[in-house]
Amino acid sequence: GDETLFEDEYESFLYIDVINRGIEAESQRRGFDVLMSSVAFNDENVLQRVAAMAGKTDGLILHDRMLSAVGMARVASIVPIVTLAGSPTAESMNVRCDNESGMRDLVRHLVVDHHYGSVAYLSGRGDSPDNRARARIFEAEAAAAGGDFQVGPAWQGNYSAAGGANVITSLLDAGTALPRAIVCASDQTAIGAMHALAQRGIRVPQDVAVTGFDDVPVARHLHPPLTTVRQPMQELGAKAFEVLYSRISAAGGEPEIVLPVQLIV
Repeated sequence: GDETLFEDEYESFLYIDVINRGIEAESQRRGFDVLMSSVAFNDENVLQRVAAMAGKTDGLILHDRMLSAVGMARVASIVPIVTLAGSPTAESMNVRCDNESGMRDLVRHLVVDHHYGSVAYLSGRGDSPDNRARARIFEAEAAAAGGDFQVGPAWQGNYSAAGGANVITSLLDAGTALPRAIVCASDQTAIGAMHALAQRGIRVPQDVAVTGFDDVPVARHLHPPLTTVRQPMQELGAKAFEVLYSRISAAGGEPEIVLPVQLIV
């Protein structure tokens, strides 16, 4: 099954791996060493683990949804914090990519350029700021272009290939008619969706078009190559360290940095 096929993917999330390389490269250029710790979504005592890490460092870069607002304030009282793909707070700075323009260009490409009359959004984790922004723009642009669109619990993924595959399998098992195009919240989700479609003999893109978001290196080597939105992931990591360094060295730094993206057809 799909869970077995993708069982090792949580050990190497492609999007996060590229970001981490950017953090390391920029930190080394500035003469800093990086301490790295991985925390799963269901791990216990996350706040205690992050606070312990904060006590050993000059600053922290956290991926989104790591801490609650209360937890963020507590850790920020120890060291400066920059979040990745989250939202800025009174205590922390944030670096993200331009979800809005990327999703807008992607939906217009499908509905206006290709005239696909029905599209669905196979989402990321529901509590992700990136996912919420992409879902909001997806709905607005699909409606404005006059396309039929599908969103909601039946299309709830989690950014993983296994999550994408499970959504497609569940829909097909239920006898649900698929839309002409599926917009996935991430490339990794798209990989899983494409696998599940192929398992059922559904051709991509002849029967159902599939798009991603991120442009991880493997996307261009898929068959067919994946239409996606390129986030400058390595720059995202480097910029996060640059902002953190500004706060550490001079108490400066913009509260939020938004990096541009590009539609890759």
